[in-house]
Amino acid sequence: MSKPHEPAFSDLLSMMREGNPQVAEDGFHYLRPRAKEHIDELLTALGNETNHAMQCWLLELIGEAKSEKGLVALCAYAKSQDDSLKSWAVQGLVKLNSRQSKTFLKENGLAPLKAQKK
Repeated sequence: MSKPHEPAFSDLLSMMREGNPQVAEDGFHYLRPRAKEHIDELLTALGNETNHAMQCWLLELIGEAKSEKGLVALCAYAKSQDDSLKSWAVQGLVKLNSRQSKTFLKENGLAPLKAQKK
């Protein structure tokens, strides 16, 4: 059951699509700390999304969720030819920080470079 006055996920997605940049940012930033609670809805939304900017935001939110449920989608987008989508997916896999995500990143040459000691 949702909390009183908590916007529905669909309303937050509508806000993110809003032409007013502040409203769009408000929708995104409201969802960000709640991404894990909405991982299934985020994955469904990503699968249905055709707008590039929204795909990037959804990938970022899926990464913020740090949920194993996002692994398959993040891995798929990490192989994208689109650098923006690929970047958000790789960042999400790094944040997930699971054995599977680390293995995928390493096997696909996507592991982030370690800070070099001076």
